[in-house]
Amino acid sequence: MDVFEAVESRIACRWFLDKPIEPAIVRDLVERAARAASGGNLQPWHVYAVTGAPLAEIKRQVAEQIDGHDPRGDEAEYPIYPKAMWEPYKSRREQHGVQLYGALGVARDDAAGRLAQYKRNFEFFNAPVALFVAIDRKLGPGQWADLGGYIHALMFLARSYGLDTCPQESWARMHAIVRQFANMPAEQMLFCAVAIGYGDHSHPANSFRSPRAAPAEFCTFFGFD
Repeated sequence: MDVFEAVESRIACRWFLDKPIEPAIVRDLVERAARAASGGNLQPWHVYAVTGAPLAEIKRQVAEQIDGHDPRGDEAEYPIYPKAMWEPYKSRREQHGVQLYGALGVARDDAAGRLAQYKRNFEFFNAPVALFVAIDRKLGPGQWADLGGYIHALMFLARSYGLDTCPQESWARMHAIVRQFANMPAEQMLFCAVAIGYGDHSHPANSFRSPRAAPAEFCTFFGFD
C-alpha cells in the first residue's frame, strides 16, 4: 500500500473484528511512527500500549465508573472542544453526528442510544490493542502539533499492515483511571487513546466516509495561476 492509499483509506474505525494483532507489529508501529517531524527534535510523545488482560482490566474499571452515569460531562485533561462552536466548524461537527448516528439507526431524539454509542469509546470498539498517548504538561502548542503528527504517522503506517485505528480524545475524560493504571507521572497529560485492530467493515459504524472541505475553503494560493 502506498502512502496515498494509506491516507485515503484511513477511517476512524468504530468497530473491530475479534482478531488479535501480533505484538511485533504493534512495537514496529510505535517505533516507526517516531520518525514523525518534531520541532527541535523534542519528540514530545509518551505512549502506553495495552492489550490482553491489562486491556480488559482498564475497560472493567472504566465501565464500573460510568455505569449509570453520563461521562460526556466529566472534566477532561484539557478542553476537547470550545465551549461555543462557530461556523464552519459547528456544521461540520453536526453533519458528522448525522452520518454516524444515521448509519447506526439512532434517532436524533434517542438520548439513550446516543449515550450508549458514546460509551463504546470506553470499550475501544472491540479493538484488541489500545495506545494511551500523553505529553508533558509544560510543553506548548508547537509540541501539541508534533504530538498530532506522531499519532497520524502511526495511523497511516497501520494501514500498511491492513489495520484500522480510531483516535479517541474521549479518553482524556478518564485520565484519573488511566494515570493510576499506567503509573503515568503527574507531569504528563493524557491527550488521547488510539484503538488499533482489524476493522469490521461490514459494521454500520464503518459504512460511511466523513466529507472533507474543498481546498478553496481552507487554502489560499498565490502564484499558481
